Order: sequence, then C-alpha cells, then structure tokens
Amino acid sequence: MSKAEEQRWVSVMLDKLAAQEGRRRLGDAELVERAERLSAQYFDGRARPSSVRWVTNQNTRWGSCTPAEGSIRLSHRLQGMPEYVVDYVLCHELAHLLVPGHGPDFWRLLEAYPRTERARGYLEGVVAAERLPPQPAVQEE
Repeated sequence: MSKAEEQRWVSVMLDKLAAQEGRRRLGDAELVERAERLSAQYFDGRARPSSVRWVTNQNTRWGSCTPAEGSIRLSHRLQGMPEYVVDYVLCHELAHLLVPGHGPDFWRLLEAYPRTERARGYLEGVVAAERLPPQPAVQEE
C-alpha cells in the first residue's frame, strides 16, 4: 500500500469513527434515562439519582456523586467511549448513592454489573496512554 493510499484509508476510517461517535453521544436527558434503566437492572431500582449530567470540569475523575443531593456528574471525556464503559461509570456512581466510599460493601454491590473489570481495564488503558510522551512525527521519504 502506498503512503497516499494509507493516508486515504486512515482518513476514511477516522470519518467513520467520528460518525459513530456522533450517534453514540448522549444528552443529559438520555443519561438520566440510562441511569434509571441501569439502577433497575443492577440495583433493583434502589439507586435513584435526582440528576445526571455531563460536566467539563472533571479532568482527573471519570465521574462523581453527591449522595446527599442524589446528583451524578460524568466527565465529558467519557463521550465517545464504548457504551459499556459509560454504563460502568454510571453504575459506579449509582452504587455510591447506596454505599458511600469504596469499601468491600461498595465493590460487592458493583459486582452486579458484569463488565466492571473490562471497563476498569479500558479506563486504565486510557489513563496510561495519556501519560505516554508524544511520538515524533514520521518523516515521509
């Protein structure tokens, strides 16, 4: 494959990925519906958030929860990630509505979500990739 063909295919694939991400992005209203569905499915409907929304001020956390208010906030950095990853972060924050902290009871509760370990691995990979030094541009010959 020539360099020109390679670049054309990279461009085509990036366009396809961008289109898929655009279809996957959820608004705040859809996040609330999704959280309600996940609570029903994994927590017998006991986790009832008062609000769920995207925020742009969380650059070191994927999500946060204020149990006293029932509010859940998800980092905008999750947008475009696989659905199971967003669902995991939502389940994580929903679990905090029932059990504050990260003790054994919290992790036992979160075991109900079957893709917990996979999603955690994905997020760990994202963090590790962000820490890599930038790669030098490849010189064309």
